Amino acid sequence: MAKKSSSRLPKRKGEYTYRGKTVTELQAISNDEFVEMLPARERRTINRGYNEGRKDFVQHLKDGRDNLRTHYRDIIIFPEMVGKNIEVYNGKSFVAFEIQPEMIGHRFGEFSPTRPKVSHGSAGVGATRSSKFVPLK
Repeated sequence: MAKKSSSRLPKRKGEYTYRGKTVTELQAISNDEFVEMLPARERRTINRGYNEGRKDFVQHLKDGRDNLRTHYRDIIIFPEMVGKNIEVYNGKSFVAFEIQPEMIGHRFGEFSPTRPKVSHGSAGVGATRSSKFVPLK
């Protein structure tokens, strides 16, 4: 039986690249060139422009401020934001994270989940009518 060859190249370990460019190369290019590399939805969001609050927040990040808190979950992560510490509101509290190179092109809200993970326990005594017939241990 012949072995199938995969057309996909094996994943290399090493420095992260976004669309074939390393983080240092991405930081060297202009924002307009980077926007052209983004997917269509993010590109359109940037081209439409941010409102004043979002512009101010992005400017604070560019100025080098760290540990900023924000409610803006829809801001797209640019290469110059890598290494910054951000706290994003999830509806109940602020979730802190450091921006990694792998986050480039994503939005803040993707790293601050709004719904907690649910883990249901077993039925207890008096929980519901249907749990009356669950054998107790």
